[in-house]
Amino acid sequence: MNELLLELSKTLVTRQLKLVTVESCTGGWIGKTVTDIAGSSSWFEAGFITYTNESKNRLVNVPMSLFDEFGAVSIEVANAMASGANAIFPRAIAVSVTGCAGPGGGSETKPVGTVCIAVCLHGQVNSQRFLFKGNREQVRRSSVIEALKMVMDVLAVK
Repeated sequence: MNELLLELSKTLVTRQLKLVTVESCTGGWIGKTVTDIAGSSSWFEAGFITYTNESKNRLVNVPMSLFDEFGAVSIEVANAMASGANAIFPRAIAVSVTGCAGPGGGSETKPVGTVCIAVCLHGQVNSQRFLFKGNREQVRRSSVIEALKMVMDVLAVK
């Protein structure tokens, strides 16, 4: 993961962008991971831990109707989380994570390990749904790694 973080930091500095995180099931783990790197203040802007639907709505403007229609663990909500953060910080790339890390809380359609990740840059959103295996910590760790990889993928294309 260190190589990924070093590459991410160099790319963000070169592109004159900052990273913003909006985290639910990871509880701030992405923000912690990136700020473990010395000098991260030059490329990390802010992190939101939005564990409840209300906090997603109030902090990054996720419409409450999305929770009713799709549920908190959905591509639609992940997209809105990332888009909302990008609207607040337009000179940043925003990554969002929402999911069910377990051990409880899963359902037949969204079992434990279901995680939706979105990345938004300049108003353009890329997102993906994952089904990670393992215990709560493993699901959360996999989410952090995949979120950072997705940020790098978006930066490589744009």
